[in-house]
Amino acid sequence: MADRALVLDGGLATRLEAYGRDLGGGLWSARLLAREPELIARVHRDYFEAGADVAIAAGYQASVDGFTARGYSRTEALEFSARSVELAVTERDAFGSGLVAAGVGPYGAALADGSEYTGDYDLDEEGLYRWHRERWRVLTGSGADLVACETLPSAAEARALARLVAETPGVRAWFSFSCSDETRISDGTPLREVAEGLAPLHRQGRVVAVGVNCVPPSNVPPLVREVASVGLPAVAYPNSGEVWDSERGTWAGSTDVEGFGAAAAGWCADGAVMVGGCCRTGPAHIRAIRRAVDALRSA
Repeated sequence: MADRALVLDGGLATRLEAYGRDLGGGLWSARLLAREPELIARVHRDYFEAGADVAIAAGYQASVDGFTARGYSRTEALEFSARSVELAVTERDAFGSGLVAAGVGPYGAALADGSEYTGDYDLDEEGLYRWHRERWRVLTGSGADLVACETLPSAAEARALARLVAETPGVRAWFSFSCSDETRISDGTPLREVAEGLAPLHRQGRVVAVGVNCVPPSNVPPLVREVASVGLPAVAYPNSGEVWDSERGTWAGSTDVEGFGAAAAGWCADGAVMVGGCCRTGPAHIRAIRRAVDALRSA
């Protein structure tokens, strides 16, 4: 894909909150696809200007079920999913360079019950395949360069999405997982085992990377090495390092922006080909990663 690591963007919701938006409720940032699409476009522009090579479109929580449960029609729900990609593509074209990844969030994101961090689902692989299929067809037909299958908690959901990749000509995707520790995804399956299952699609050029997102930065190096151990390129975009305090309803701890960038250089050394940030990361983190990745290239 490139002769150097690609820099992904940072937290979409984090940046929207920085602009003063309250994202409470089940639709989270996807609500703004209907109400303030121009603000989502501005966030993509912010990250391109900070040095991101790849914008992840705002499809994470833009499910048909989520929108229809809140009074929108099925047609409107699918239009909002398509809009997520179109907004990112427009900003990329205006900026003049970069890639756009359609954002495919897990089933748990639509449930809005935290199950994207447990994999405790009421659907099996076949059910997950059917649930994702309609939105998948819209997203992959909307002009994205890649598909980001992200924050996946279960091997069954990975298999369901892998089936969709296999049956969609021309699509290239990455798979990133939420994880319970330094070796296992959230449902307890070893990350190495999941990566091995995706290796045939990688050999076909259909899966460009496997890795992790929305995990603590400290867990990234061993997880990236698990992926690299089976010969696959890795993707890593963890949270800032702050921890959510559920009792107080606030984030605790602090983030070292320059340290985050330096850590990203280490993830590249361990086998990551795409690095960025997830929750609580913003343009400053992406600028730090950009500097670190550029330094690696010039070394």
